[in-house]
Amino acid sequence: MIDLYTYPTPNGRMVSIMLEECGLDYTTHVVDIRAEVHHDPEYRKINPNEKIPAIVDQDGPAGKPIRVFETSAILPYLAEKSGRFRGNDLVTKLECSQWLSLVTTGLSPTIIQFFYFSFQAEGQASDEVVAFGCQRYKDEMLRLVGVLDFRLREYEYLAKTYTVADMAAYAWIVRHGAYGFSLDDYVGVLNWYKRLSKRPAVQRGIEVPPSPTA
Repeated sequence: MIDLYTYPTPNGRMVSIMLEECGLDYTTHVVDIRAEVHHDPEYRKINPNEKIPAIVDQDGPAGKPIRVFETSAILPYLAEKSGRFRGNDLVTKLECSQWLSLVTTGLSPTIIQFFYFSFQAEGQASDEVVAFGCQRYKDEMLRLVGVLDFRLREYEYLAKTYTVADMAAYAWIVRHGAYGFSLDDYVGVLNWYKRLSKRPAVQRGIEVPPSPTA
């Protein structure tokens, strides 16, 4: 059994998608970041970085519990555990690693900063700084979506087969409307997005946990 500590954010939901795709048994623990539960001392024992998501695999290596935090570590761990969604040959594994890195170290932090400057920075900096931040991160966000599109105009998936890299990217792209861009401008991404949206495990995982109603 795996304990998933999460919240309805893209980073959290890329892990729940993977858990659903693998068919692994897991229990969801909602860590309410709005109430700053992620800063509680008990949660810090699970994730010293005080972020979501994190997992505790009760049946880890040698049958002993193990904690894993950071999506760039959780997703490969689950792929290794299940033997799925990372590729079965060296080239595919390398492709998966490259595209997962682009999402977790490029797209993810860029969108987070764009969201911050667009919706949270007002009153915390001058109008000029806020406007600069919005434009800077919007441009970089769209550039990175364009990088995904360049790949996906030629290939069905980011690697040679469907992998955790696709799951990670999907969790962010599914919110494209909130970030102010249309997938109609990115034909490769749009077709890929439609394919992934039909997967039952993706449909289930993207709703874990349900979004708060207030």
